[in-house]
Amino acid sequence: METNAIQQPTTEAPVYTPDQFLQGWLGQRRVTRRLIEAFPEEALFNYSIGGMRPFSEMVKEIISMSGPGVKGLATNDWTSIAGLDHHTGKIEAHSKNDLLRLWDDATEAITTYWAQIPVQRFQETVLAFGQYEGVGNSIIQYIIDNEIHHRGQAYVYLRSLGIEPPAFYDRS
Repeated sequence: METNAIQQPTTEAPVYTPDQFLQGWLGQRRVTRRLIEAFPEEALFNYSIGGMRPFSEMVKEIISMSGPGVKGLATNDWTSIAGLDHHTGKIEAHSKNDLLRLWDDATEAITTYWAQIPVQRFQETVLAFGQYEGVGNSIIQYIIDNEIHHRGQAYVYLRSLGIEPPAFYDRS
């Protein structure tokens, strides 16, 4: 007998374990970090094409969503972490070193809070940052997709500056 019933997600048969999902994301973050490092300081904060923001502003957005997003999923507290405010996007970084330090701090928050997320939480509906409703794993996937999207813009910036960007597939 054939059925058209849609299977509901379970925690017993994941495509990825939570740790595999995290490791994939951390690999993406390593690529993005190398991209930040590849930018000349002046271009990181001032260069743009076609009305897009400088890459530093995109990085600040990624930082403001990533650590606080994982913290929110783990604790249901969607407020900022250590001055990283998703709602205002106000993150103080005036040098590449400042930006890289904040990037590393956000990565540490991701790994710290990730370990606190109960596996069933990835399948629960949440209201991220008080305004984005979705299933836990889809909220995290959006944060990752946003990072990759902005990284693509940065690849264009670097190529237009005559700089060979790091390989997108090297997540080590």
